[in-house]
Amino acid sequence: MIEATSCGGVVIFRGKILVLYKNYRNKYEGWVLPKGTVEAGEEFKETALREVKEETGVQAQIIKYIGKSQYSFNTPQDTVEKEVHWYLMMADSYYSKPQREEYFVDSGYYKYYEAYHLLKFSNEKQILEKAYHEYLDLKRCNLWGSKKYF
Repeated sequence: MIEATSCGGVVIFRGKILVLYKNYRNKYEGWVLPKGTVEAGEEFKETALREVKEETGVQAQIIKYIGKSQYSFNTPQDTVEKEVHWYLMMADSYYSKPQREEYFVDSGYYKYYEAYHLLKFSNEKQILEKAYHEYLDLKRCNLWGSKKYF
């Protein structure tokens, strides 16, 4: 068994959520949240921000830690046990550019219910739900976008 750790973000701009569409040689297709593997010597927050930037071109700010998801999948060589740490993030525009090298062919900001139904994996839907409720709470308290929260 191989253990792997990734970090990612639920990126929000004006109430809409950033998602990516991945198509790997027509073998894998689906909408996902941006995330990636922690590199040696990197803090989880650094990984999350770097991966969002690499996969979407978005320069985001971390608002708060949301939690982690865990899942496993099989490769021809072994079983991978993956843990993903998630952060609620804020973008400063609707700009995004999917990273072609990672087989992302589309990206965009969608309303919560649209993003929720687009997402392929149930663990990402759960993280989105948790992050969006945090976002709504911050907005209700007039803390969303407030520099004092960072």
